[in-house]
Amino acid sequence: MKEMIQNVRIIAEAGTNHNGNFATAKQLVDVAAEAGADSVKFQIIHPQGLYLEKLFKQGQYVDNEVFHKRAAGRLTDDDYRTLAGYCREKGIEFSGSVFDRRGIDLLEELSVSYIKLASCDLNNSLLLKMAAATGRKLIISTGMATLGEIEQAVSDIVATGNSNIVLMHCVSMYPCPTEKMNLGFIKVLKQACGLPVGLSDHSESSLAGAMAISMGAEWIEKHFTLDRQAEGFDHAYAMESAGLAQFVRDMRASEQACRRQDVKVQSEEREIKKFARRSIYAARDIKAGETLKEQDVRIVRPEGPLRPNDYILIVGKTTKRPIRQYEPLSLDMFD
Repeated sequence: MKEMIQNVRIIAEAGTNHNGNFATAKQLVDVAAEAGADSVKFQIIHPQGLYLEKLFKQGQYVDNEVFHKRAAGRLTDDDYRTLAGYCREKGIEFSGSVFDRRGIDLLEELSVSYIKLASCDLNNSLLLKMAAATGRKLIISTGMATLGEIEQAVSDIVATGNSNIVLMHCVSMYPCPTEKMNLGFIKVLKQACGLPVGLSDHSESSLAGAMAISMGAEWIEKHFTLDRQAEGFDHAYAMESAGLAQFVRDMRASEQACRRQDVKVQSEEREIKKFARRSIYAARDIKAGETLKEQDVRIVRPEGPLRPNDYILIVGKTTKRPIRQYEPLSLDMFD
């Protein structure tokens, strides 16, 4: 079988599913590499760069629980530096979603091949321009955004001189039912922006990803975890290790299924064709010199010298020699 050409890039989204545990983060890298993903991506969240420490409620400031949970579940920048090296050992790319200048600077230091911007920052032109200034490929999720907002984000980035952009269609529901995935918008994005398009897939199966590839998606992102029952923000709708491996296999198969083959009739089909196609056979013993009539032929399997449509070339012709019942007919039998 011809080796599969793989152009669709699969991002295994580890997010913050390490829960602040470096050993767990390494296990997530192992799972992504073993599944065959192209890259593993973490969410590099420095809580001060994304959340308020306190919220004003009912006339007073109270602690922001999300801020403290994020702080408790974060890895250090040195942890990410070590993880990037570990990814190189495992043969998988490392990258991250960034939410502040510090995250951008860290990924720039690590020479990643792309920087991810989450849907929440699609309308944050300051952050988009900071990331664009690195000159690196930007992968941008488009959840919660109108087409106009997406076009504005693209315009802001391109104005920096960086047009190396991938737009990820995304529906910000966690999980997202397949019927809510709005996959038809992938074609709208491609036509409106003229950029590579992918899918950030929050559904719980491979179906949406496979359909997205059939619509021209070139990048697919999928959340994964070691344990869907674990405490944390993204575990409940993420795929566990076996699910991620199957998801990657399904995406590779979908890509291959959607790729136009060099030859329409493949070798396996040619073998089936010998048994599945019909040909023209003698319905009875026919003497030499007889004129062949329609009732003298049967058009049945298996394939033989003549195609079914060739009957018009022989009906009404005179036989050169005797023909036995069930014998396949050929043009050289007739005058």
